[in-house]
Parts: sequence; C-alpha cells; structure tokens
Amino acid sequence: MGRILAIDYGVRRTGLAVSDPLRLIAGGLTTVETKQLERFLADYFQKEQVDVIVLGKPSQMDGTPSETWRFIEPLSRRLKAAYPDKEVVFYDERFTSVLAHRAMIDGGMKKMARRDKAVVDKIAATIILEDYLQFRQ
Repeated sequence: MGRILAIDYGVRRTGLAVSDPLRLIAGGLTTVETKQLERFLADYFQKEQVDVIVLGKPSQMDGTPSETWRFIEPLSRRLKAAYPDKEVVFYDERFTSVLAHRAMIDGGMKKMARRDKAVVDKIAATIILEDYLQFRQ
C-alpha cells in the first residue's frame, strides 16, 4: 500500500504533506515554489510509492469554487495524465490556513516564525491530509 500525498496549492508556494506507508499518520513534507511543483512530484514519486494524491479544493463560504480553482483543475488533469496509476481526489480545504495559524499559536511558535508563509502552507497541507485520513475511516 502506497502513501497518500496532499497538496495545498498556492499561486506562489504549494504546501505538501504525506502519510506514512500504513496511511495512519499525516506529516508535513515540504513547501515548494508552485512553478517547481510538478518537477518535485516527479522526483518524489520516483523515490516513494504514492497511490493517492489529495488536492485541496478551494471553495468560497457558499460552496462555489474560489479563484484558485482555475489553476487546480488543470493541475489535476495533468497529474491524472502523467500518473494514471495514482488516484487524484479533491478534498475541501476551507479554513485550513486559519487552522494552521491556530496550530502554530497553540504550539507556542513565536510571532516572527508564524509569518513564514511556507510553514503555514506545509501545515495547511498536513491538515488537509489529516482530515482526509479521518474521512476515509
């Protein structure tokens, strides 16, 4: 059984999280520049077995797609074409950035460290993956 990888897509940076091989625990992987995302994934997939890619689905409060959706939908098509052996799924990502900031505060992270958007993106991806793992159970 392969890992599950979650993507918190951003126009500039993209946060990534991955499960353990048993799909029980979510952990932050890294944050990459979005223009390097597909290259990073190609390299990562050569080293690690990943069976499922979870893309955070950005939505407005009323459920309509947010502005970022116009980038994520084509990305999902490219991932499905490039990796037909991997399942690509969408998962609601509303409030993940807010929850990431809350986790940083609750974890005692200093104010200056909380300004690092790359950390926020990685934590947000981890939250998406944690929620997805719980949803699957």
